[in-house]
Order: sequence, then C-alpha cells, then structure tokens
Amino acid sequence: MSETWVNVSEPGTAGAEPGQAAGTDLHLELSGEGSLRGQLMHALRDAIRSGRLTPGTRLPPYRSLAHDLGIARNTVADAYAELVEEGWLFARQGSGTQVAQRATPFHPHQARRPQRPTRRRVLHDLMPSSPDAAAFPRAAWLTSARRAVAAAPNDAFGVGDPRGREELRETLAEYLARARGVRTDPGRIVLCSGFAHALRLLGGLLKGPVAVESYGLDFHRSLLESEGMPTVPLTVDALGARIDELPGTGAGAVLLTPAHQFPTGGPLHPERRTAVIDWARSSGGLLVEDDYDGEFRYDRQPVGAVQGLDPDRVVYIGSISKSLSPALRLGWMVLPGWLVDDVLAAKGPREMWSGVVDQLTLADFIACGAYDRHLRRMRQHYRRRRDLLASTLAERAPHIRVSGVAAGLHAVLELPENTEEAALRAARRQGLALDGLRPYRHPDSTMPPRDGLVIGYGTPPDHAFAAALDALCLALPDAPQGNR
Repeated sequence: MSETWVNVSEPGTAGAEPGQAAGTDLHLELSGEGSLRGQLMHALRDAIRSGRLTPGTRLPPYRSLAHDLGIARNTVADAYAELVEEGWLFARQGSGTQVAQRATPFHPHQARRPQRPTRRRVLHDLMPSSPDAAAFPRAAWLTSARRAVAAAPNDAFGVGDPRGREELRETLAEYLARARGVRTDPGRIVLCSGFAHALRLLGGLLKGPVAVESYGLDFHRSLLESEGMPTVPLTVDALGARIDELPGTGAGAVLLTPAHQFPTGGPLHPERRTAVIDWARSSGGLLVEDDYDGEFRYDRQPVGAVQGLDPDRVVYIGSISKSLSPALRLGWMVLPGWLVDDVLAAKGPREMWSGVVDQLTLADFIACGAYDRHLRRMRQHYRRRRDLLASTLAERAPHIRVSGVAAGLHAVLELPENTEEAALRAARRQGLALDGLRPYRHPDSTMPPRDGLVIGYGTPPDHAFAAALDALCLALPDAPQGNR
C-alpha cells in the first residue's frame, strides 16, 4: 500500500518541476489488489466522489504526480487518459487536466425525499443575551491584532500557559480595578473560554450544595449538578436574592448575578451585598460572582463588583461574550489567592481553550482605549433600542409591565396569569424567537411561577428592529377584560 500527500496545482503551475508545484495538498492512498494504474484510478475516483476533488480542480502534471507517488510516468498518463474517457476528468491542450464539471460528488442524503420542516422560519431573533453582531469593531480589532502579533515575543507561539498570557492578565487587572472596582493582581487571574468553562473548573472545588437565585439559567444549574453539586434556590425579589435565606440552605457556596439579576433584572441591594460577604466570612463559604451585564447600565453609573468588598471570599467571573462577541471565547476568573493552584490543576498543564492571538489582541484592544470607546458607543446603541422597546409597548400594549431595563441586553414583559404559553405560540406564528420566563425558574423554588416573556433587544439589525417590535406587539395577549 502506498499513500502520500500530493500537491494539486492551481492554474498557472501546471509546468512546475516535480516537488515544486504550488497548490492544494491532497491525500491519495494506493491500496488494494490489481495494477498500480488501477489503484490510482480508484483513488482518484474516490477523491472525486467524496468531494475532496471538486469539479474544476486542476490536477498536477502526470510527471509531478508520478514523482510524488514513486511510480512510472506512463502509469499516471494511462490512468489520466482512461478517466478522461470515462468522463471523470477533462483535458485540453495548454490547460492541463481538471476534474470534469459533471463529476459532482454523490451525497446519499440528497437522494432522500425532502422532509417537511418541523420549525417555523425565524424572522426576528429576540433571544436574550446576544449582542449586535453587526456592531463588532472589526477595524479596531484588526488594528490591535496586527500590533499585538508584531510585538509578541517568540514564546507566545509555543505551548500556552494555563493561567493565560501575562500581557492580558496585567491589562485586565488594571481595567477591572478601574471599571469594576475589582481588587486583584495578575497572579490571581486565570483566563478561560467563558462563564460555563469557569463554572466547570470550579465545580469540583466548591463545597456543596450551591445556593442559586430562584430565577436563572437552567444550563448553569445543570452544569453544577453534573459536577456533583446540587443546587438550592434563594427567593428573588425587587432587591435581588434573599441573602437571609442562605444560612438555612446548608450551602457552602452561592452563585449570584449582583450587577444585574438574570433574567428578572435589577442589582443586588447594598445591604444584601454586605450580608453575603458576612455570610461567607462567618461560614467559610464562597461567593461566585457572575458579572452579568456589568458594563451595560444606562440610567446611572454601573454598580461595582461585590468582589471589591472581600477578594478572599469571592470568585469574580467575567467575559467579553456580551460586550464584544460570543465568537471570541475569552473570559476570566479573579480568584482568592488560596484557590489559584487548585483551579490551575483542574485546568491542566497547558492552555487548550483560548487562542493566544485573541488574548494578545484583547490585551492591546483594552490598553489602547478601544474597548472603552466601544463600550461607550454600545451603551448609547442599546439604550436607544431599550427606549424604543419601552415606548412601543407603552403605546400599543400599556397593560404589559416592562421590568429589568435599567441594564443589560434584555427586558422582562410581565404577562397576565396563564398567558405565557399562548404568547409563545403566537410569537412563533409571527416568526419571533424569544424565551418565556417560566423555564428560568428553579424547579424547587417556593416562589409562585410568573408568566412573562424575556425579550433580547441586542441581536436584530437596526433596519429590522421596528418590524420585530411590530411582530412582538401582535403576539402579546390582550388586556384582561376588567383592565381595558
């Protein structure tokens, strides 16, 4: 059996010397019984059928292919000629040999009878937590990438440090202190690919059970429970999570979204911020702070991080998935000093999650001020969208109360009792993708279920946002008879 990587020439290289053709690498395997010519023909047919050689692809000259495969030139020439006769290849004087346009790959699933789609087409994406992808600062990011790569030391392109690049950790320590009131140093920051990754790393290190807010992401609860950490719910009211319930839960850790409770909205009240730190100190517990929407507050200055009250009892987690893009898998944990080594041991001996080039680019992007400028621009952008959402509902559906709009990228529309499912069905008929409020409720919560819709206003493009709000208003339930 003979197998090799063959260089498939691009136009203009057909006359290159053996071993010097510039083109696309193709793996050919000569195997099975029969002559070498037959094996080569079988390998080429297989490459065409599978789509590895697409119609119009120029093949290498038979001399080059014979040299690469270590077989006679006449063998390759005869194989080419026979495949031309069969219609697999096409040859023209001066143009070399190409895969014939008729030789399209066969995909079995294409022969199946088309099935009727099971989901309606989404016309407007109002799912929460997604930023405006069109607003990604491409030019500024590219400038930072070029500058960061040019300035990077050689070791940046070796095996990655599980802590993350020092350049980014140093920049984050300065930025988080300035913008979020976080107290730390680069040695206590560990980079990760986002909040879920951070929670996985912490899962085996927390003392269970873990207290969580009664309304929150079921994905995070499931992730903790998959790590052997059962979760217990805390009541959520207008002031945030009820910290006074913590001692009765037996929890060794608590997961909170203090800057902007997700999904119901609102920051954790100052008295409860100090109360959760008192609980952690007295019980030896740990607060896991999800700084959700920390940078996007519209009506006054952002609320600082709880971590600043006691860096030894709080794990602070942040990311750029909302502020820049979820496509950049970059997040960070600011850890108590005593927890750093355990987290690094859980992460492994090398960086396998976040690309070094993205880390270096983000470090430059923050250091040169581009990140601050982007955030200021996006606050204005999202505030205009929030205001349009609120004014449209006030005019066309005044019986629907809107909450959670002081910060973030979503709002909660409070619906009349027992109307959530009907509103979701109506939304699907309008081509809307959005969430109901009930799935966010912890199954063990003693809070009465609330009917509502969780509306994200970050994703739709500007030209389609008004149409999305029109469709939303059509999906909302009418006012109860007595309230009209």
